[in-house]
Amino acid sequence: MIASRARAFNDWWRGLDRTLLFVVLALIAVGLILSLAASPAAAERLRLDNPFHFIFRHGFFAALGLATLLGVSALSPRGARRLSAAVLIASFGMMVVILFAGHEVNGATRWFRLGPFSLQPSEFLKPSLIVVIAWLFAESRRGAPVPGRAVAFGLYMTGVILLMLQPDFGQSVLLTFCFGGIFFAAGLSWPWIAGLGTAAISGVAAAWFFLPHVASRIERFLNPDSGDTYQIDRAIEAISRGGMAGAGPGEGEVKRLLPDAHTDFIFAVAAEEFGLLASLSIIGLFAILVARAWTNAMRLTDHFAQLAVAGLALQFALQAVVNISVNLNLIPPKGMTLPFVSYGGSSMIALALGAGLMLALTRRRPGAYALSFKS
Repeated sequence: MIASRARAFNDWWRGLDRTLLFVVLALIAVGLILSLAASPAAAERLRLDNPFHFIFRHGFFAALGLATLLGVSALSPRGARRLSAAVLIASFGMMVVILFAGHEVNGATRWFRLGPFSLQPSEFLKPSLIVVIAWLFAESRRGAPVPGRAVAFGLYMTGVILLMLQPDFGQSVLLTFCFGGIFFAAGLSWPWIAGLGTAAISGVAAAWFFLPHVASRIERFLNPDSGDTYQIDRAIEAISRGGMAGAGPGEGEVKRLLPDAHTDFIFAVAAEEFGLLASLSIIGLFAILVARAWTNAMRLTDHFAQLAVAGLALQFALQAVVNISVNLNLIPPKGMTLPFVSYGGSSMIALALGAGLMLALTRRRPGAYALSFKS
């Protein structure tokens, strides 16, 4: 028994892409360090008795995320697919219920209140939907008697509709790009490209006309004098103040000025206190993560695994780009966490789920059930 478990562990460790694993661990470590810098100010602003309230919670979620990542990474491709399908069904169900029994914050109903914690089902929708859609596209290409593309499109539309009812335009756009990326990798034809492009442009136009908060954010981005740009202005000032080496740990000001400094604007905190070199290092970690995952995807011979890994890596890339771009005022503001770095329980665990799925699908396996790689 002990020998078989040791052999199984050895096979898992030897087959694991340790570069991907260590990059994710590095990002989680960066998040814990930045939480030490930004979270006490958030606790003070909310008048919490414990100044380390958010730090302890961040550490708890990081540990839970790490356990999720390692556990999921041990799954077989079939197990990863089945887990994703189960999580997708649960996410859809909770997103329907949340419309009637959810917790509203700033006009959006996206969370369940579970005692001292909140659960955001849409975070778990993204990685699970990506994997299920990848499987459907792969089955369609294999000639299975299932209308894979039609079902995939139906699942995607269901997800977008539920997100827009919350409303959450930013996550809808992110999901759309991920879906389009998987569709492109699956070999879509030019008519499909034209159709999806037209649908995307129509969706943005509809959001502009029918969602006032979306129109307001875009207008403020294009014309800062048209509205309040306090948070973006403070973030830009903090990044400029950081310079090359930063003001020093604990010496930043932006964490005391912005209510979302430990979540949406954690990159500005990093730039102010640790400087340009630290900021570029964070960007570099994401670049290594995405490049490594896409390199692995190209080497895989299993079409489902190829599409799923590419789609999950695209999710990490887009989410990081959106968060950092908002901090730099390159795109209209959107509340989106920096993967593994920002504070947020649902985000941390869901991202760990996605990373675990990526590790499971790229893991080398001995024997007949190996997920083979191209030489």
